[in-house]
Amino acid sequence: WLAAELGVDRDQEVLDARLGSRVAALPETLVLGPVDARLRLTSVARRSASRGRAVAALDAERYLTLLDALDGLLADPPLRPAAARRPRDVLPRAVLKEYERLATRVGNALGLPAGEERDIALHEARKAAKRVRYAAEAARPALGGPAKRFAKRMKSVQSVLGDHQDSVVARDALRTLAVQAHDAGESAFTWGLLYGREEATARARERELPEVWARASRPGLRAALKG
Repeated sequence: WLAAELGVDRDQEVLDARLGSRVAALPETLVLGPVDARLRLTSVARRSASRGRAVAALDAERYLTLLDALDGLLADPPLRPAAARRPRDVLPRAVLKEYERLATRVGNALGLPAGEERDIALHEARKAAKRVRYAAEAARPALGGPAKRFAKRMKSVQSVLGDHQDSVVARDALRTLAVQAHDAGESAFTWGLLYGREEATARARERELPEVWARASRPGLRAALKG
């Protein structure tokens, strides 16, 4: 719940930075109309709403209840029987369980044709990749180098999928900006140009994914976790 509430403002921050850098990289001859002004106005409006949502969440009773629950969790963690076993006997299985979830989602995504359904599947794979990476990083003190190398490979998968998802979000925003510009009698050329470039970026990440995944899913990396 809290991640979702705070994520709205963070997502807007990431989007602002991406669109701002894309506009700044264009030659002046390709920036037609009040592009910078419209981008700033839209950003201010969206950030104001998302920031208000974040502040409201942090002021809510539910947040205070969550903090109390976390304190209780730390004071008296509900440990399972496996907690009494050696970390090297338990952690590899936990990390690999998350890996299997990721492998399923990547396989599903790669089996779909390009389009909205595949974009959604790749987004689900990105979330799974993040879980695997964090699991491997948490296991690093006990598993050492193998966990570090495994986490690094998972991070590369997460990076490719993350850039793809950022492009999906950027294209949605760019279409909205183009419609707003058109309705205001402004040129929508620049927004369309940026949309096309983001579409090309997404396709590039999709072409890159199989090779990145092949390196990350090498059996030797998983075998090393088991020692």
